[in-house]
Amino acid sequence: MGRLEMHGSGLKGPIPLSISSLQGLIELRISDINNTNQPFPMLDNMAGLTRLVLRNCNISGVIPPYVWSFNKLRVLDLSFNKLTGQLPATISTNSLKFIFLSGNLFSGNVPNSMLKKETNVDLSYNNLTWQSPEDPACQGGQNLNLYRSFSMESNNSGILPCIKKDQCPQYGHSLYINCGGEDYDHIDADGRNIKYLGDSTVLGGAATLFLRDKANWGLSSTGDFMDDNDFQNIRYTTTLPSLSISVLYTTARLSPLSLTYYHRCLENGNYSVTLHFAEIQFRDYQTYSSLGRRIFDIYIQDNLEEKDFNIENKANGVLKEFKKKYNASVTNNMLEIRFSWASKGTTRIPRRGVYGPLISAISVDPNFKPRSEGGKKRTAPIVIGVLASCFIVLALLALFVLRWRGYLFWSTKTGREKG
Repeated sequence: MGRLEMHGSGLKGPIPLSISSLQGLIELRISDINNTNQPFPMLDNMAGLTRLVLRNCNISGVIPPYVWSFNKLRVLDLSFNKLTGQLPATISTNSLKFIFLSGNLFSGNVPNSMLKKETNVDLSYNNLTWQSPEDPACQGGQNLNLYRSFSMESNNSGILPCIKKDQCPQYGHSLYINCGGEDYDHIDADGRNIKYLGDSTVLGGAATLFLRDKANWGLSSTGDFMDDNDFQNIRYTTTLPSLSISVLYTTARLSPLSLTYYHRCLENGNYSVTLHFAEIQFRDYQTYSSLGRRIFDIYIQDNLEEKDFNIENKANGVLKEFKKKYNASVTNNMLEIRFSWASKGTTRIPRRGVYGPLISAISVDPNFKPRSEGGKKRTAPIVIGVLASCFIVLALLALFVLRWRGYLFWSTKTGREKG
């Protein structure tokens, strides 16, 4: 046997010890095992592996050192487990193209072994040591995703490392994104002319962290599309050539594993989040190619809002618009919307690599009267309050001086004499 694949099977763990007898395996892919905890399986005699995927299997402990010496290994995906310890200071193999370690409990520094230009590395959602803009991990030029990779709660720095300015110069109260497309002026059902900002310039996505300049929003993308025979994949956006639907729905951003949109420096309060979808990769031809199923989960502020979400089912067909509104509470000036593939649905219809989350547009509106209309600085109300307090203190001081000098007493006495 050269390949063993079990994705989203619903099986319970642990992974049996007998798996170590499959010494001839070239690819081992197991995901979404339902169990409490299990140690890292013994794979030391599988040095011929080119792809090792043990995703969301509740594996705890450290990564065995021998994994980093598999000289044929090109893809290592151990994301969404409970792995601990520090990342290796050296990696003896030079064949690795993708390292996905998102959603674990790794600690310590980001070693230089993870900073190779030819390797895509995702370390998002971990407990690593904070990296300042001057550290090697923040120098750019590498395909490295550090979104929420540090143990700093309720802090924009912990969300987005490497940024030079941590504090928010101003606070926003709305967000409109044309996912996968260009900037676009859209007239909504209420007649409002809304400018949706595009993200089509964001290339790649296997391990991407993007922040739009002067807008305080961006995206984090994780994963490589399986079995498409493309190790330099940049197909993380898609476009519908026809205008059979609204322009806003003719583009979309894709992800093979996890896609997160975020907005930092957002006023605290309750918001309405509207997600816009249209299935534009499938066709209704009543043939084999129309049997594809896209299934993924949706989280808003880390709360599961949709389990096994299927765009085609919700919209009653392909190439049809569908939108749904959700409520979100912002308490730390940060809004996060995450789309996650849980190894369900088809992966090779109508062609290899068509699966995972797809989102056309996002709109966020406040359910309150913003304190910073027009993007004015949030500190303005504070300044006004301080000035008002100073004025009251000065007025009381002036009254005290006047009374001390006898002016107020004379005025009062004169008033009584007139009476």
